[in-house]
Amino acid sequence: MSEPSFVLETGRLGLRRYRPDDLDDLWAIQRDADTMAYYPHPFSREESAAWIERNLRRYDVDGFGLLAIIEKGTGTFLGNCGPVVQHVEGVDEIELGWLVRRDRWREDIATEAALGCRDHYGEVLRIRRFISLVRPENRASRRVAEKIGMSIDREIAWGGEAWPHLVYATGEIKANARARGRRRSP
Repeated sequence: MSEPSFVLETGRLGLRRYRPDDLDDLWAIQRDADTMAYYPHPFSREESAAWIERNLRRYDVDGFGLLAIIEKGTGTFLGNCGPVVQHVEGVDEIELGWLVRRDRWREDIATEAALGCRDHYGEVLRIRRFISLVRPENRASRRVAEKIGMSIDREIAWGGEAWPHLVYATGEIKANARARGRRRSP
């Protein structure tokens, strides 16, 4: 029987909305320098609290946001995965993102969670295009994007640091590129 708070389940994982009491578990992941190597810096406890608050707002405003990844067999908090709205080059895109605690890397947790989110939100919200913003040197996240059926659409400067990021995308990339161009026109 499923835990009622799960938004979706995969073989090993339950994904649920963040709760304020997830702060200690999230901060344990986000304060780790290796885990946060592709972010500007490891997060302070306050930054992790703000991460949770942003997602609580996203659930109300967008109807979705990053979800806590819970190992069903143990109840262990493993990280997060889910869709968020990102404003990319003048267009609102739905990014599928993931972050998994370092001691559980190489167990395909991010891939399993991302596939679950892609399929769930594709069906429930009829989302046909997801992107993932991945630093070119982040080989692990690039592999996850490719395993879930994404391919490189383009490279952009992204974030406050304007670091190079690959935009991985699902769906009809060329058709969506034309749509992006139309939406930018006045």
